[in-house]
Amino acid sequence: MPELPEVESVRRSLVPWIVGARVLGVNVRRGDVITHGQLRRRSAGARDDRGAQAITPSDLLVGTTIVQLVRRGKQLLLGADSGRGIVIHLGMSGQVRIAAEMPTPPGQHTHVLWSLETRVGACTMLFDDPRRFGGVILVDDWARIEAGAWRGLGPDALTATGAALAEGIRGQRRAIKVALLDQSVLAGVGNIYADEACCRAGVDPRTPCVRFTDAGCELLAKHIREVLAEAIALGGSTVGTYADAQGRAGSFSDRHAVYGRAGQECLTCGRVLRSAVVAGRTTVWCQACQGRARARG
Repeated sequence: MPELPEVESVRRSLVPWIVGARVLGVNVRRGDVITHGQLRRRSAGARDDRGAQAITPSDLLVGTTIVQLVRRGKQLLLGADSGRGIVIHLGMSGQVRIAAEMPTPPGQHTHVLWSLETRVGACTMLFDDPRRFGGVILVDDWARIEAGAWRGLGPDALTATGAALAEGIRGQRRAIKVALLDQSVLAGVGNIYADEACCRAGVDPRTPCVRFTDAGCELLAKHIREVLAEAIALGGSTVGTYADAQGRAGSFSDRHAVYGRAGQECLTCGRVLRSAVVAGRTTVWCQACQGRARARG
């Protein structure tokens, strides 16, 4: 959390406020959430302000106008008319919020605040991240981001094809759930939507990738696209604290067929849903409805 549908919902809720907005100022309350070029991995609770003093207001788009707000996988790019940009990665607990006024004092986990002048007046954009697995990535040239901060990302999962999935998992013996969580295979799928897509495709999430035929990949990719699109239409899944930039919760969590439902009845056949840890994540499936044979299409 948040995954592609949640990040896309945040993007859509931000667009009316920040595209065309002038960045008047920035308040960096915790410099170690900001990095150059790529997200630096840190341990929860650790603090590292090295390099924070080298960050200038212009690095964080002060004095520019935001002209682009695009998403790739789970990441948001804000591109400015100067050519500079920032990528916001929400990690496990990150949020981007819009407030009509600068909060005084800012919240404990509010790390960066931007003052904006929009078509409808002034507002503040805030980046919060209690667990700090996300961050803000500085981009020197957002037009070249595919060769920079997004170089390691696979095709966006919302438009993923069976051919792209087949290419990403070819010859691998790891479980399909593990591959779906790998952002270099498809960008945007996490624990929730991997489980939900496998359920819809009738695929056991523990199935080795090598068992998937081209037809099986096409079937799974189809259900990945469908479940992501449905989740976006409902504002994503609110599990824990997720909300979009205007504080609205997502309601797709009401439609989860397997995620978070271990030990409950399958909505299709009534059997008790099973669970196991796959790739360090709790994974839920129906043994009756999700047969490994479906990997062959």
